[in-house]
Amino acid sequence: MRKFKTESKKLLDLMINSIYTNREIFLRELISNASDAVDKLYFRSLTDKDIQLGKDELAIRVSYDKDARTVTVSDSGIGMTKDELDRNLGTIAHSDSLAFKLDNAEAQGDDVDIIGQFGVGFYSAFMVAKSVRVVSRAYGSDEAWAWESDGVEGYSIQEAERAGHGTDIILTLKDDSENDTYDTFLSEYGLKSLIKRYSNYVRYPVQMEVSKSREKPKPEDAGDDYTPEYETYFELDTINSMVPIWKRNKSEVAEEEYNEFYKTDFHDFADPARTFSVHAEGALSYDALLFIPGRAPFDLYSKDFKKGLALYSSNVLIMEKCEELLPDHYNFVRGVVDSQDLTLNISRETLQHNSQLRAIGRKIEKKITSELQKMRDNDREEYEKFFENFGRGLKFGIYTSYGMLKDQLADLLLFYSAKQERLVTLPEYVEAMPEGQKAIYYAAGESIDRLGKLPVVKTVLGKGYDVLLCTQDVDEFCFQSMMTYGPEPELDAEDKPIEGTGPKELKNVASGDLDLASEEEKKEAEEAAKENEALFAAMKDALGDAVTSVAVSSRLTDAPACISAAGPISLEMERIMAQMPDGGEAPKSERVLELNVKHRVFDVLKAAQEAGDADKVKLYAEVLYNQALIVEGMPIDDPVAYANAVTKLMA
Repeated sequence: MRKFKTESKKLLDLMINSIYTNREIFLRELISNASDAVDKLYFRSLTDKDIQLGKDELAIRVSYDKDARTVTVSDSGIGMTKDELDRNLGTIAHSDSLAFKLDNAEAQGDDVDIIGQFGVGFYSAFMVAKSVRVVSRAYGSDEAWAWESDGVEGYSIQEAERAGHGTDIILTLKDDSENDTYDTFLSEYGLKSLIKRYSNYVRYPVQMEVSKSREKPKPEDAGDDYTPEYETYFELDTINSMVPIWKRNKSEVAEEEYNEFYKTDFHDFADPARTFSVHAEGALSYDALLFIPGRAPFDLYSKDFKKGLALYSSNVLIMEKCEELLPDHYNFVRGVVDSQDLTLNISRETLQHNSQLRAIGRKIEKKITSELQKMRDNDREEYEKFFENFGRGLKFGIYTSYGMLKDQLADLLLFYSAKQERLVTLPEYVEAMPEGQKAIYYAAGESIDRLGKLPVVKTVLGKGYDVLLCTQDVDEFCFQSMMTYGPEPELDAEDKPIEGTGPKELKNVASGDLDLASEEEKKEAEEAAKENEALFAAMKDALGDAVTSVAVSSRLTDAPACISAAGPISLEMERIMAQMPDGGEAPKSERVLELNVKHRVFDVLKAAQEAGDADKVKLYAEVLYNQALIVEGMPIDDPVAYANAVTKLMA
């Protein structure tokens, strides 16, 4: 027995138990090695006219023997001599493929795509095998040699027999135990699944004998009641697709093919809403095929949902979901990225340089943004369906980035316009603004119908201004993060901002001062506040800590009262945070009870105050406060007390 070169036992143990995290990738590694061997022979045929290869010679075969517990991977590649077996398999981490790749870097072109880099993929076989036998015959040689090892101390090399050039790798699988099962690799379905999953786009046919069923010929003497009989037979099938759909010219691929690929590979029953590709060449070359789903997966907003694109290197699957390739706000995008320029780690399961992923990710993000803009501008109906499914994620992107992404994402948002009675973008809202409008107004709540009936919304609409009706829990947080929307102000000849230009403030109609009153109305409000100072103080005392103040409203026309929020936390934010299951006490808004001094109810309040009826003032204050809460969709603290108060007024 020959000893492994290098610190064999420790290093081999490292190969088997530490480098790879998923033992099923052994087949990926062996098929990749077989592909390299075929590639090397094909490359020689390009430079040596004496080498004539038929199409059927360039193939890889996978087979299994359940009784003998063996899995065999065979190729018709360049094969190895005795010395090459000793050098390549006896020296761990020696990669003959890497040496070939470097020696022929300029001559390879697109015709050859060597996958191997580290010389360790072969040893992944020992994760599932208790012994491995390699029988190889070099092209042009009459001799075949067998390398055999149990993966512990060393290996042996002996003469063997093989009909033609190429290599057979025979794995004798480990026995099943209580904790480990290897029988899945001894089934047609199990091996086919692994080939489809990891090696579907290896450039050479990966073939297996598979079982099929066919109807037996009908006997000549069969009667009318004859029932067809079927038989099982075996046939050599090509399991892999070979040419990735993302590397084919778009003009050569029908939309149905893209749709079928998407539904099959990403397990969706609906066609994608959009399909687009990226082909980049330069310092970092890659191909990408991306899909915007036609529907949202049920777990999209759950903590278990995992984003990411399938990452391939030289057509071999590296990661099923590479998270670094997608930002969170585009987590719904599905697809594949394939690059032979990636610097993989030794196990080919992750990358050594995440800067490469980040560079690809940035370009993919720009492409997705561009495609969404095209959909918004050219197919509005389809875009509105998309936004219904995934718009929440775009809003969260602005919120979680503290508004840093608003320049990229804000124009993709849609909101319901109370004035136009349809979904509009922020640019469309701004374009329709009348001259003199200083802010973008919005109302946040649970339903468009209820928001449209809010007194303050009607007031803003009455001024000729539109109101965006926001019904998603993230809307308020998104707008608070944005703060403003629009380009920087235009400058005059003296580089001073031109009045009316510049970004517009985003204002919740239920928060703060909307600044909608005329100078005359403001003066009237100030006079009314001063004149009724004692009444407002009495109502504040009656309501206690429930409100921070009672004030004259400049935003009401028909309603007697409303609740607004004076601080950074709006009523809607308070309601949403109160529903969060964090167990802590939700922050409260600084509530202000605003009174419409022109409403006849205010006359009743004044009369009670002037009559010195403190109990009635307290009763009126509580009723108006609770009514305003109900109109805003906020819960009232004591519904029974409110009902009793209304009953008392009616009695």
